[in-house]
Amino acid sequence: MSKALLVLEDGKIFTGLSYGAEGTTLGEVVFCTGMTGYQETLTDPSYAGQIVVQTAPHIGNTGVNTRDEESAKVWVAGYVVRDASRIVSNFRSENTLEGELAKYGVVGIRGIDTRALTRHLRDRGVMRGGVFSGSEADKTPEELVALVQSAKKMEGLSLSDVVSTPNKYVVAAEGEVFGKVAILDLGIKGSTIENMISRGLEVHVYPANSTASLLLETNPDAVFYSNGPGDPETAEGQVAALREILKTKTPFFGICFGNQLLGRALGFGTYKLAFGHRGINQPVLDRRTGKVEVTAHNHGFAVKVEGGPEVESPAGFGRVRVSHVSLNDDVVEGLECVDIPAYSVQYHPEAAAGPHDSNYLFDRLLELISNNRKTKNA
Repeated sequence: MSKALLVLEDGKIFTGLSYGAEGTTLGEVVFCTGMTGYQETLTDPSYAGQIVVQTAPHIGNTGVNTRDEESAKVWVAGYVVRDASRIVSNFRSENTLEGELAKYGVVGIRGIDTRALTRHLRDRGVMRGGVFSGSEADKTPEELVALVQSAKKMEGLSLSDVVSTPNKYVVAAEGEVFGKVAILDLGIKGSTIENMISRGLEVHVYPANSTASLLLETNPDAVFYSNGPGDPETAEGQVAALREILKTKTPFFGICFGNQLLGRALGFGTYKLAFGHRGINQPVLDRRTGKVEVTAHNHGFAVKVEGGPEVESPAGFGRVRVSHVSLNDDVVEGLECVDIPAYSVQYHPEAAAGPHDSNYLFDRLLELISNNRKTKNA
């Protein structure tokens, strides 16, 4: 096994062993606090462009399998673990984790102190980094740091087109059909679609560059914006399309990146968090019910709302409530429009892997569709 190096843009270097493919990879180094669900993390398109550090020390013991994939491939730019499992022990396993990383050309590193690395990122903030193995690890520290500092920053980076479906597709509802949802795929996870079709929703999934008229072409009962990677400030086309959709008063639901784009469509700004929220153990307060939910997160940007919890939309869409907040740092975790049928959350109610405390948010979409139908028929 060859030597590997993890190099950060501030000059910090960690030495370990190659894990997965050998070579060079660059990206934003982030840490994920989930103790389970490493395969779902790897195949979540929201992690595109990021080198993921697992804070749980022992990774890979259950291998990987097709059923648990959230998309058709591994999206992370690189992977960092402390103790890679030497064996796989699970009857569902179809491949080893290292074999899966090598299959998709993901350059990783194992055997480093991920606790020290995570503390460093919490103190300094997430930053650009690179994993170098094989002959690439023989370059001088100065050369490696220079390579890392030449990499693109996540601020100003648009990745939706990279992870989105190239063509529209339709997934039929299971059981009795309740309605139809048009989905803008900004990096959607398979479990999101599963949650919708299991509730009788037929989904029409569109590429990230689709216009409002295209999303509304089949007269859907609702429009949904998915999770996804990148800086929400770069998504001007998707925000413009959403404003057109909101004006029609078609019910809208957004998750993660979709929450940030609803915020921007309503006229609020977005900003980059110091080290973001990534994991399956984040406490969030639902202000409607007063309940605290343990939730799954993966975001490095957030919506900025001054005042509240109820404010006027700067873009003229009426009153907006901050419906959910993080109990760790008061970050806006959800928006709910009072005068139009639209809501969103920053976290992942589909939670694969993770807790199911927030799964009711898909039922809330059915409620929104039902109420909209009553309003139209009144």
